Amino acid sequence: MIIEDQRFVHEDLERLEQAISDRLAEDPRNIKDRLNRDHQIAGFLTRIQEQSQRLLEIYKDAEGLRPKEVQVLSTGDPMEQFYKQLEEVKDFHRRYPNEPIENLERAYKRRHPGEGEVLMSETDNMFTGEESNGRFLDLTTLHEDYLNLPGIKRLNYLQYLDSFDAFEPPRMPIKRANKLSDTYLKYVGDLSSYLESFVRRTRPLQDLDKVFTGFDREFETAWKSDSVPGWGKEDTAEPVANEPKTEGTGEGFWCSDCEKEFKNENVYRNHLTGKKHVRAAEAKRAGGAGTNSVTTNGTVASSNNLTRLKERAIASHEFRVRRLADYLDNERSNTRVNVERKQGMTERERQQELDALFAEDDAAAAAGGGKHDSDSDSEGEEKIYNPLKLPLAWDGKPIPYWLYKLHGLGVEFSCEICGNFVYMGRRAFDKHFSEARHVYGLKCLGITGAGAGAGLFREITGIDEALGLWEKIKKERKDREVKEDSIVQMEDGEGNVMPERIYLDLQKQGIL
Repeated sequence: MIIEDQRFVHEDLERLEQAISDRLAEDPRNIKDRLNRDHQIAGFLTRIQEQSQRLLEIYKDAEGLRPKEVQVLSTGDPMEQFYKQLEEVKDFHRRYPNEPIENLERAYKRRHPGEGEVLMSETDNMFTGEESNGRFLDLTTLHEDYLNLPGIKRLNYLQYLDSFDAFEPPRMPIKRANKLSDTYLKYVGDLSSYLESFVRRTRPLQDLDKVFTGFDREFETAWKSDSVPGWGKEDTAEPVANEPKTEGTGEGFWCSDCEKEFKNENVYRNHLTGKKHVRAAEAKRAGGAGTNSVTTNGTVASSNNLTRLKERAIASHEFRVRRLADYLDNERSNTRVNVERKQGMTERERQQELDALFAEDDAAAAAGGGKHDSDSDSEGEEKIYNPLKLPLAWDGKPIPYWLYKLHGLGVEFSCEICGNFVYMGRRAFDKHFSEARHVYGLKCLGITGAGAGAGLFREITGIDEALGLWEKIKKERKDREVKEDSIVQMEDGEGNVMPERIYLDLQKQGIL
């Protein structure tokens, strides 16, 4: 019945609005829960649009069935219509006995896992391990594709993260003609698609269609005005063969025929007279001449149009990559920091970090279930889950595990001079040698003066060791003073002053 469908859609819309309101009232603790909530809300908004469109079609009633149904309900026998609909429902369930029944009351409420049950969330299979639930970019595959491009500057992954949106020299010393290859077109297309996909996965509630449409309008304006970087009229000329160019910190000479760079000018000049260069230059000239010889006026125009269309497609991808890189500037900088941090970790430390992340996810799931089971818990009295006993930050929450490992806060250093006080981490241990507690401990042992403050007692934490070093220092000082006092100076007849030992030796030899 049309009226029943209309009522059902109205009820569905109201329950969707209530579900969105319930999700917005939540305050997720970590980025994964927040993304799950945002993707659920985005799904509800999409269903609201679909149901609203369906409701508008019902109200339009293009076939004119709604007035007839209203007339039948108002003038006919209500019970007859009721039993007719009831018979249709029974007949449907006789034919499809296992058909699930849609319960709108529970359709949009958040489900919590029972004992031994595992629920899949919206983001479980959405991100790779390197992306870490949308916090970092994963450009490892694209970096490998970049390294396989002809005529590019080889960069490591960290350098690539800084310059993947740079498509002009000196960062990408590739000629405009070489950019028209299918390999390069596929690379920039994949890079643009990945960045767009990452934005859609991490920002589900933003009006991204409007953002991307704005990018397209900007590109159209720049393309018409011939101001797209790297694709303007001033960029059409090929680089001169012996033109020096700068890449990073060094300068070189570029051979356009062989698509090769030379750092030394003499090596470059010898290369110009070599057989390999001559064959490459002749092949390029022959290829250009052959192409022109087999074309007619119409074919030339068609070829130029196809080339221009391909240039426009590549320029569009490059333009969008630049805009998306600016849009993801925060994630880009976080990715660089994360890559540098991981490069300084051992395999065991990486595994410990993964275990800590899994433990954190399990704890978050357990906390969500406990909150659902006990309605008496208040938000301000929620217990902080800290199974690894991490130190607390200024906000009262445990610091990140990677920061805990970075500063070595799990390593204990004991100092007997400070009364067997234990310092957590190498940084705190090195710092305490100049603090008041350690200096006071040295004074109590009688170690004072320049010896204690000259760094001689650094890394010494035992009392016996410190006292032994202090006795050795005092003995060396005393011996040095005695030696200086025991030196007797002698003077010969010419007024030359020398030690007594040398004077006696010279006297025995009869020199004086």
